[in-house]
Amino acid sequence: MSAYKRVVQLGFNACSSSLANRVGHRQISQLVKSNGKRAFLVDTLALVRSLEAQGVPSKQAEAITAAITEVLNDSLENVSHSFVSKAEMQKTEMLQEANLSKFKSEVKSSQEHHFSMLQRETEKLRGDIEKMRSELRYEIDKVTAGQRLDLNLERGRIRDELANQNAETTNLTNKLDREIHALRAQLEAAKYDVIKYCIGTLVSISAVGLAVVRILM
Repeated sequence: MSAYKRVVQLGFNACSSSLANRVGHRQISQLVKSNGKRAFLVDTLALVRSLEAQGVPSKQAEAITAAITEVLNDSLENVSHSFVSKAEMQKTEMLQEANLSKFKSEVKSSQEHHFSMLQRETEKLRGDIEKMRSELRYEIDKVTAGQRLDLNLERGRIRDELANQNAETTNLTNKLDREIHALRAQLEAAKYDVIKYCIGTLVSISAVGLAVVRILM
């Protein structure tokens, strides 16, 4: 068993060195089997001869070569699945570029849509502000006009009250003047009456005195 393992290891090393030499000079050619798997061409004759040179019988060398070839084909198939071809890479790049272009167009469209919405909202807000400003200006003018009217009415009322007070004061002054003149006339009349009474009294006393003097004499 250990001898068989040693032979397989030698065969695998020989096959690996053969493949390494072949890969160093050119790529390994590939065939597609009927079952869809890729078959990597291996120089089996050189491998069999290498094994025979190591003392392996011909049948065992061929069996080992066949087994190693199958293992290598499976391994290389698994490795090939881990990589992509240039066409697939170009297809993926084209797909990514298409997706990127689509994403850019969607972003641009979204930006334009949001910008237009923002512009409409701005215009609407500007219109609302102008409307509020007009309404506020109208209310201010209305309040100012009302205050102005009230102030004018108050001034007119005060002016009328002052005129009425002036008229009443004038009437009172005229009435007082008339009453004063009447009192002065009454005082003058009373003064004349008192003077007349005093003169009459003096005349009467003088007459009585003269009568008394005449009687006494």
